[in-house]
Amino acid sequence: MDSVTLSRTIDASPIVVRESMSRLDQFMRASGFDAVFVDGEIIRVANEVGIATIELTLELVDRPDADLAYEQRDGIFEEMRTAYTITPTPNGSEVIATTEFALDVAIIGDVLDSTVIKRQRRKELTSQFDWLEEAV
Repeated sequence: MDSVTLSRTIDASPIVVRESMSRLDQFMRASGFDAVFVDGEIIRVANEVGIATIELTLELVDRPDADLAYEQRDGIFEEMRTAYTITPTPNGSEVIATTEFALDVAIIGDVLDSTVIKRQRRKELTSQFDWLEEAV
């Protein structure tokens, strides 16, 4: 499995950061996806990456080590999961986001590789962190 991890200190308490992240529709849209649909615990996203369109159906999951977590239920990855943790710091909260994924080579082929996916995911997580800084 490949992974992408980013962290940022947000100038707000963990409670405030969690409340902002719970506005799931806005939080997911902040990543820059071309389309986001939230229905309860199911999230559908679509994004143009290079010459390909990635469409994923994600489901919120309960992970005791994460403040927010979701896994792919349908999409181009063999496996994909993302977890966000929030830890108090003297200057607010540290938010750590980790996405782990395994590419389904039969589907992806030569169009996308893990380098492209990692670069895109870093961009998406950075945009979410930018939104959190403004939302708190």
